[in-house]
Amino acid sequence: MKNDKTILALLAGAAIGVGLGILFAPDKGEKTREKIKGNLDDLTDDLKSKLNSAKDKVENQFDDSSQNLKEKLDGVLASTSEKADDVITFLEEKLADLKKQNAKFRK
Repeated sequence: MKNDKTILALLAGAAIGVGLGILFAPDKGEKTREKIKGNLDDLTDDLKSKLNSAKDKVENQFDDSSQNLKEKLDGVLASTSEKADDVITFLEEKLADLKKQNAKFRK
């Protein structure tokens, strides 16, 4: 809570300082406005660049994660298919054994 008030006071002081600096600047108002606009344009371009960089980074991580997930899923499906074949073979052998035992009982 105390830190919040301190930060708020610092920001308010900075805003007041910037306002006073603009009012008492030695340059004409037009030149001062051009400087401010130039600085805002630079900040806007910098922010856009950082946002695009972050967006690209997230997209690349998503693409990498999607590819890894697909590879893992393919591996699981291949493994499951092999195990299913093993289970089917085992069940077929047991069925054949049961048929033989049943044939013996019928005789």
